[in-house]
Amino acid sequence: MTKAAAWTVFALGLAHIVFGLIRFRAPLAEVLAAGFYDQFRHTEARRAAFWFLLCGVLLMLAGQLALRAVAAGDPGALKTIAWYALGAGIVGVAAFPASPLWSLLVLGVGLLVV
Repeated sequence: MTKAAAWTVFALGLAHIVFGLIRFRAPLAEVLAAGFYDQFRHTEARRAAFWFLLCGVLLMLAGQLALRAVAAGDPGALKTIAWYALGAGIVGVAAFPASPLWSLLVLGVGLLVV
């Protein structure tokens, strides 16, 4: 269960990036056309694109660290990642109940099962 949860976190991050590149194609094209530097602050769509993609990178990082912790047999590192996922999930669900942030709660529990 733990290894599957770790892979799921990584895959979720990758999916976040792919979906974000598709969903925010127009604002990202505007940012690139404008020279990228300091361009994300100009519109809400650009800010949303930035944070959505950054979240994907951080999910991939958490998944990669969880996979390394599984491989190393480090339950302490897995529990740390799990508690962060659970905390982010609780705050996220409270802020946006109709969002997919419920998945963080499920994945956090999956990472706790060592």
